[in-house]
Amino acid sequence: MEEIEVPTEHLHETIEEEVEEAVKKNEHKGGMLIAISTALMAVFAALASLLAGHHSDEAVIEQIKASDQWAFYQAKGIKDEILSFSNSPDKEARSAKYKSDQAEIQKKAKESEDASHAHLEHHEILARAVTLFQISIAISAIAILTKKRFLWYVSLCVSCFGLFFFVTGIF
Repeated sequence: MEEIEVPTEHLHETIEEEVEEAVKKNEHKGGMLIAISTALMAVFAALASLLAGHHSDEAVIEQIKASDQWAFYQAKGIKDEILSFSNSPDKEARSAKYKSDQAEIQKKAKESEDASHAHLEHHEILARAVTLFQISIAISAIAILTKKRFLWYVSLCVSCFGLFFFVTGIF
């Protein structure tokens, strides 16, 4: 799985330039609020991206564990099948042991698969949060450039949805 990147470096430069220009024109308060809120959006985007990447990695690791367990399960089944063609005196006991081992291995494999699915769900939710934060940052940058306060409010609303997904993805 790929890690989600948050390409906001160039937006930070533009925002800083606009804030400096606003300070020169005594528009300090409005521009500063937009800049601070945009910086917070970027922080949440970075955190959500980091957590989404973590859950993606964990999902892959758990799926690998499940695959290993299923291979082990199949190996036990093959051993049992080979044993059925032998004339070994302890054939029944060994076959029962293989079947018992398979049941335990199957349980572990399913647990790993379930853990993988859970991590993948968290990843998807956090990826949505990252996307919404990126959109809110872009709208906020447009608000600064066009000096339209309404766009800033829109970016705050989109950011609230991002926060909802962020919190949901953590728990």
